Amino acid sequence: MRKVRSLAGDSVNLLLYRESGRSDDQVEEALWKLNPTLAEHGPVLSAGIWVTLPELDSKPAAITPVRAWD
Repeated sequence: MRKVRSLAGDSVNLLLYRESGRSDDQVEEALWKLNPTLAEHGPVLSAGIWVTLPELDSKPAAITPVRAWD
C-alpha cells in the first residue's frame, strides 16, 4: 500500500482515477476500508490530506452486459 496526498478540490473518485487509473466500486470500497476517517473531510478534499491507496489488480473485474431479451 502506498500513501498519496490529495490536491485541492480532489474528490475520492478523482484521486483514485488519477493515482490508479480506476474508480470502480471494488477499488472505492477498498479505499474506504483503509481510510475510515476520510469521509470526515467532506465530498471535496482539501490539499495535503494523506490517503492510503489499496493494492489493486491492474484491471477491474469484467462486467457482463445485461440485455433486455435475456
